[in-house]
Amino acid sequence: MAEIHPSAIVSAKAKLGEGVVVSPFAIIHDNVEIGDGTFVGPGVNIYDGARIGKNVKIFQNASIAHRPQDLKFANEETYLYIGDETVIHEFVTLHRGTKETGKTTIGSNVLLMAYSHVAHDCFIGNRCILANGVQIAGHVHIDDWTIIGGLTPVHQFCKVGKHVMIGGGFRAVQDVPPFILASEEPLKYGGINVVGLRRRGFSAKDIEDIKKMYALIYDPHYNVTQAVEKIKELYPGNPNAVMITDFIASSTRGLVGKKTGRERR
Repeated sequence: MAEIHPSAIVSAKAKLGEGVVVSPFAIIHDNVEIGDGTFVGPGVNIYDGARIGKNVKIFQNASIAHRPQDLKFANEETYLYIGDETVIHEFVTLHRGTKETGKTTIGSNVLLMAYSHVAHDCFIGNRCILANGVQIAGHVHIDDWTIIGGLTPVHQFCKVGKHVMIGGGFRAVQDVPPFILASEEPLKYGGINVVGLRRRGFSAKDIEDIKKMYALIYDPHYNVTQAVEKIKELYPGNPNAVMITDFIASSTRGLVGKKTGRERR
């Protein structure tokens, strides 16, 4: 059975799993499903359309699955999905989708730090970290294992690839391809996320090959199309090469540029 504090307001229509804890003054609306073992902190509001996984932790005053900040939204039935083991800190705001996609998705084992925001129709992959005050606009796609530093906004419709690390206090207004570090204003490619890749089991050969691929992409003697063809020629069937070239092929906002001067490696 769920453990619900007497001061909480929980709709009889909401579906709560075994071992769910609902803290004082939390509010849970009708069309809500919460998986086993999830903790709902004090003052949390969970609105219609929330689909929350198992063992999620939602701390005080977070707002989950609220109405999108989109003038075209006409109160259609849409959803917010949150995967298992995700941690949502205080004052985080997560909005459900619009009719464009019908959903916003937050993966499993994600860490959303205080005051971060994920807007409508976004996708956040597994094991991502959004630091304090990160602001994700509508229709953004962020792939697995990405870390975004504090107070960084990501422009609507941008894409961020796997294993990326974006520094704090910058702005992402173009697509950020997989495996890289990004910083500066405007946001720039600053080398490979070597530390992150090592922690996740990438071999020295994998990392060296990825470095060489990006040397081609950001070589001023090639345009991006030529660099992609060169990578396909030199690394046929290489899964990391496929991930990079597929990302570039899907990019609609163009890739972040390259730092000038000495780069981090």
